[in-house]
Amino acid sequence: MPVTVSEPPASRADAADEVGMWVEALEASELDAKGRVLIKRGGKQIALFATPRGPRAIANRCPHEGYPLSEGTFTEGGTVCTLTCNWHNWKFDLETGAEAGGGDPVRTYPIRVVKGMIQLDLTDPPPEVRIERALASLKASFKRYDYDRIARDVARIQQAGGDPRDAVRAAIDWTHDKFEWGMTHALAAAPDWLAVYERAENDPDRVAAISEILGHLCWDSLRMPSFPFAEGMLPWAEDAFVAAVEAEDEDTATKLLRDGLRIGGWDRIDRGLARAALAHYQDFGHSAIYVEKSREAVQRLGTAAELPYALACLRALVTARREDLIPEFKGYHPARKAWTGTGSARAKPADFCRVSVTKALDRVLAASGNISALYDAMLEAAAWQLVRADPTYATRPDQPISQNVNRLDFSHAITFANAGRRIAERHPDLWPDVLLQIACFLGRSGGFVDPARETAPWRVADQIGFLEVTARDIVDHGNTEYIVSAHLVKMTYAVREEVLLRPEAPWVPALVAALNRFLNEPFTRKLTRRTAYQALKTVEGE
Repeated sequence: MPVTVSEPPASRADAADEVGMWVEALEASELDAKGRVLIKRGGKQIALFATPRGPRAIANRCPHEGYPLSEGTFTEGGTVCTLTCNWHNWKFDLETGAEAGGGDPVRTYPIRVVKGMIQLDLTDPPPEVRIERALASLKASFKRYDYDRIARDVARIQQAGGDPRDAVRAAIDWTHDKFEWGMTHALAAAPDWLAVYERAENDPDRVAAISEILGHLCWDSLRMPSFPFAEGMLPWAEDAFVAAVEAEDEDTATKLLRDGLRIGGWDRIDRGLARAALAHYQDFGHSAIYVEKSREAVQRLGTAAELPYALACLRALVTARREDLIPEFKGYHPARKAWTGTGSARAKPADFCRVSVTKALDRVLAASGNISALYDAMLEAAAWQLVRADPTYATRPDQPISQNVNRLDFSHAITFANAGRRIAERHPDLWPDVLLQIACFLGRSGGFVDPARETAPWRVADQIGFLEVTARDIVDHGNTEYIVSAHLVKMTYAVREEVLLRPEAPWVPALVAALNRFLNEPFTRKLTRRTAYQALKTVEGE
């Protein structure tokens, strides 16, 4: 058992402690006699060990979970003195502090003996060194998934006075070419977690928000190889870029994109990306959401994030599945060609709540003369559908794959509408694409609602207050699946933005009720019987 030596009365050595100079610990003979001693100096707990190579000093708390290393097992073998934390078997080199399994290192302290007295140098490394070490540790942690270590490295950066968002910038650079199909929800949810970070009122919430981004990036890129992007440039031309994406010619599109960023940054390529994202009803709305979230991420992170986000976003556009090529949505392109913007019908939410894709498209065309009213009607219809989503389809074990619909599917109409509105406000000629694609969502989801479902439990009296509390507390969501937590934060901030922009809009009560249900009704995510049933049905047809 270690002997604890408390902080002695103030002395010249202890005063030096406060400015980071050498401080006295204890007599060398005392350490030799006891073998190990725990001391407290300058607010630090330090474990001292007598070794065949002389005294050694390390921080007492194991970086894994904080257990006292002074209670560990000391062994010597070859050229290494090893200290094992007995709680979880982490093994540290007492010379360097390195952990044998690749975990966080423990801090070691320079030590000397002057006239029989052991002295320690408690000088903290300069902030820039501490930040650099934390970033290196973070990068090492991406070789395996260790959420706790990620959080510790974020905390180290923050406590060193650094900007934890630098960790996000670095991690995006490390990982953006490891996503085989381009963007994932890790990149798409990052700007919303950054919004949580920026409005957080305490350090734990700040560390948590950044850790969510980094953890998701780590999870999605874990053990993936690099999928390199084409080098070189071609003179930027928006039409050529859109055509290259349409032809699924990633290399040409990449070279055009690089030049567009070079000459004008994100603003230069924004419209081309938006046009490519909305050229089809595709990828279940992810294309437009990814483009808009990439733009927001660059706004929050700065130009360092431009190229990684642009490349990942481009790859997602090139590889996107195009749902308007399947029978259910075959009416989309004819409706787009028929758009005149002169339809005089009055759009109402009820027009879109429970109709087919074809009828929803027809009703958009009929009311195309009033874009604002159309958007309002369809946003309220999307909220109506989500709050009345029939949970049968989310959990029933014996149904075809085409009926696997849960609240995540319903939420896409709302997050797509939010992204689409942003895009169309910058590029008004894309409003027809946005509105007709919202209609596709509504037509698709209308068959999976229960109109008689009780909605009273989800209604919220103080909508603004609810949104503010939810936007703050979403950081502590409690979900282990990143795909779920990404949807929770994206949906929360999409609804919050829509409501705060137009707090008196008629759809506000329905939209907030939909969010309330989305956040607070439990998800069932792994359906083993359903998977087995559907596997058997697929195999029967082979």
